[in-house]
Amino acid sequence: MDLFILRHGEAGKHSTSLDDYKRSLTNLGRKEMEKIGQSLKKFGIEFDHVFTSSLPRSIETTEIILKYVKSKKNDKLDELRPEGNKLLLYQKLSKLKRDSTVLLVGHEPYLSDMISETISGTLNCKIDLKKAGLARINVISFSPKMTGELRWLLTPKLLKKMT
Repeated sequence: MDLFILRHGEAGKHSTSLDDYKRSLTNLGRKEMEKIGQSLKKFGIEFDHVFTSSLPRSIETTEIILKYVKSKKNDKLDELRPEGNKLLLYQKLSKLKRDSTVLLVGHEPYLSDMISETISGTLNCKIDLKKAGLARINVISFSPKMTGELRWLLTPKLLKKMT
């Protein structure tokens, strides 16, 4: 499986944890995601599945990206929320075809932890996925846990230069 992991774009500030679940992208975050969408289009990437957190900033990020790249199926998953259950996510991913190309859109530290666990088997490998950053993992196995090889870890700055 070719797994792409995208952190949502810049979102408005929050003052309480309740506000965190309602934050949307800033104007700068939207513009940045437009450029990243253009870069992904230039790469010629198409997705079999796109899964996003159900929080507004992730949904907006996904909607912008999907203006530039094609996907056969798009779904919101509670497993991609900041408090989501990674094991349930891995179970859902394991049911997809092995040759699928999948995009996940979500939050920190959830996504960096997922990348670390997948490529090293532990959280000892520290990965820092920036806002609007993109990772690409070649998933090798889902049994007994998800394992894979890191192919890309791109900052938004690099992605925007590729347009």
